[in-house]
Amino acid sequence: MDRISKKQPWWSREAHEDRQPFLMSRGLIRTAVRSWFEAQGFTEVEIGSLQTTPGNEAHLHAFQTEFIDTDLSRRRLYLHTSPELACKKLLAAGERKIFSLGPVYRNRERGPLHAPEFTMLEWYRAGAPYRDVMADCIALLKVAADITKNGDWHWHSVSCDPLKQAHRTTVAEALKQLAGIDLLATLAADGPDRDALAAQAAAAGINVADDDTWSDIFSRFVVTIEPRLGVGTSTLLTEYPTVEAALARPCPHDARVAERFELYCCGVELANGFGELTDADEQRRRFNAEMEKKEKRYGQRYPLDEDFLSALSHMPPASGCAVGFDRLVMLATGASRIDQVLWTPLPDA
Repeated sequence: MDRISKKQPWWSREAHEDRQPFLMSRGLIRTAVRSWFEAQGFTEVEIGSLQTTPGNEAHLHAFQTEFIDTDLSRRRLYLHTSPELACKKLLAAGERKIFSLGPVYRNRERGPLHAPEFTMLEWYRAGAPYRDVMADCIALLKVAADITKNGDWHWHSVSCDPLKQAHRTTVAEALKQLAGIDLLATLAADGPDRDALAAQAAAAGINVADDDTWSDIFSRFVVTIEPRLGVGTSTLLTEYPTVEAALARPCPHDARVAERFELYCCGVELANGFGELTDADEQRRRFNAEMEKKEKRYGQRYPLDEDFLSALSHMPPASGCAVGFDRLVMLATGASRIDQVLWTPLPDA
C-alpha cells in the first residue's frame, strides 16, 4: 500500500516503511548499472545542473534562476532538462564512451510517471551506429531484472517480460497496425502534410482543432498506441519522423524519418535514443523551428546554446540514449508511482 498523502507525508515512519524496499532496490540497481557501464569501458561524467539554456525542444519546460556575479551583474540561467548538450560538448573535446547518472529538472510535469526532478541515465558511444545503444537498452533491462529477481513487470494491467527478445518496429508500421493510418503518406521532402494527417485522424475518430499542427496530431496518435507497446516483451519503436527528432540524423534510406527510437515496457516509455546529428547548420535550423513552435504555443522561447553549436562541428559521429532511471526502478520493483522510488519526493502543495 502506498501511504504517501497530505495526511501521511513521505518522511513519516509508516510511509517510509512502505517505500524502503523500493529504495533499497533502487540503490542496488544504481550500483549495478554503474558497474555495467564501467565494464563496457565507459567513463562516468558529472554534468552541472546550471546551464545557459535548458535545451530547445518545443514542449520541454524548464526551471529558471538568476546568477549574480561578484560585480553584481545578473544573468539568467536554467536548470537543465537533460545532460545532452553538455555530453556532446565532451564528445567534441575527445571523450569516446561516456555516461551520466544524475538529476534533471522539468517544469509542468507531475504524475504517476512524472516528477519535476528526476534521475536520468544518459550515455554516448562515439563512432557507433544507433543500433548499438538499442542493444545497451535491452542489456540494462536485464541488469535491473537480475537485481530484483523479477522477470514479470507490470504497469496497471499491462505486463512485460524484460528478459525476452525485444520486438522492433518502426513508428509507421506501429501506427499502421495499431491505428490504421498511413503516416508516410503525410510526409514529404518539403515537410509534413498537416491536412492529410488531420483527415486520417478524423476518419479514426480523433478530434482535431483548427490550430493543431501536424506534430500535435501525430502526438495524439502516439498517445493512443502507447498502452499497446511493450506488451509481453519490450518494444523498440524506431524511425521517428525527422520533424519529431530535432537532434537525430536522418535515416540513410529515407530522409523523411530519422535515427531516433524509443523503448517501451508495459506501455511505459523508458528510453529515447538517437543517431546524433552533427551538422551545425541543420541543427541551428531545427532549434529555431522548435523555438518558433514553442513561442506560438506557449509564448516563450529559450536562447540557443551557441557554445554547443560551435562544438557540434568538432563532434565525431556518435549515438546516444537517455533512460528514465526512476521509471526503470519502478517497473523492476513493482512500484505503482514514481514517488515511491524517489528518496525525497516533492511534497504536494
